[in-house]
Amino acid sequence: MLPRIADSLSFLYLDIVRIHQDDTGVCAEVTSEHRGTETVYLPTAALSCVLLGPGTSITARALATFARHGTTVLVTGSGGVRCYAAALPDSLTTTWLERQTRAWAEDDRRLAVATAMYEKRFGPGTVPSGSTLAQLRGFEGQRVKAHYRLLAQQYKIGRFRRAYDPASWDTQDPVNLALSSANTCLYGIVHAAILALGCSPALGFIHNGNQQAFVYDIADLYKADLTIPLAFSLHASTNPEAEARRSFRDGLRLFKLLPRIVADVQQLLDPDTEYEVPDPEEQLVDLWDPVAGAIPGGVNHGVEP
Repeated sequence: MLPRIADSLSFLYLDIVRIHQDDTGVCAEVTSEHRGTETVYLPTAALSCVLLGPGTSITARALATFARHGTTVLVTGSGGVRCYAAALPDSLTTTWLERQTRAWAEDDRRLAVATAMYEKRFGPGTVPSGSTLAQLRGFEGQRVKAHYRLLAQQYKIGRFRRAYDPASWDTQDPVNLALSSANTCLYGIVHAAILALGCSPALGFIHNGNQQAFVYDIADLYKADLTIPLAFSLHASTNPEAEARRSFRDGLRLFKLLPRIVADVQQLLDPDTEYEVPDPEEQLVDLWDPVAGAIPGGVNHGVEP
């Protein structure tokens, strides 16, 4: 799958393949009972970022070729639901990292980016001029609680209180379990987009003191639309964590979010330039299957009951 995004960024997700280098180039090798062993050569020079999912192995020579061609290589969970490790090429641009660092290091600019993040979440003009970070956090708390109340009434589940406590994980209600699981999935794809741009996941504008502070900042932009409604819809599930993960993997929902994440990060760090979000339905090219061959991307291939 090759979603092409602003700045010619292109992403390829692979799983259950062996990636190696031969005399011609880097190829993905798949063996199946129906089609035997098949080899697909990868357009390394045209790839900005490769996401390696479960069941993937890669040789050192292939990894070195990706590095020479300026391709970022990420190790992720199935469907990009987590981001475990990254190999960044020397040639990756530092333009966005420099913009992020300058805005993060100056208090006024950092507050301006934080304010822009809140306005992206709650709408233009929702933040009074001159608001401090403490006031922004207060506005956010009130709006998120109101969102929880609305959804709790919609699903008739009574009063809801957000809780995240790994020490008492098994005692938490289905909505909290689903929300924690869905948020973790979201952090993975946001982390991948931030690394592909060359930004630092540690330099957050609202969150601080964590290697994923910027990931949490950007992920918060989408929770009200994605993870919170999904979690409440799973209030009666007997396995809310797994259902939340499957919901994101099905229909390539996380990959469709990639263009929006990239455009939002660019807009926040370069507010004087207008960045359009590409239509993900037009950007997804093909999916490759070892049995069926190339099949259309951007389509839900789930079997109808």
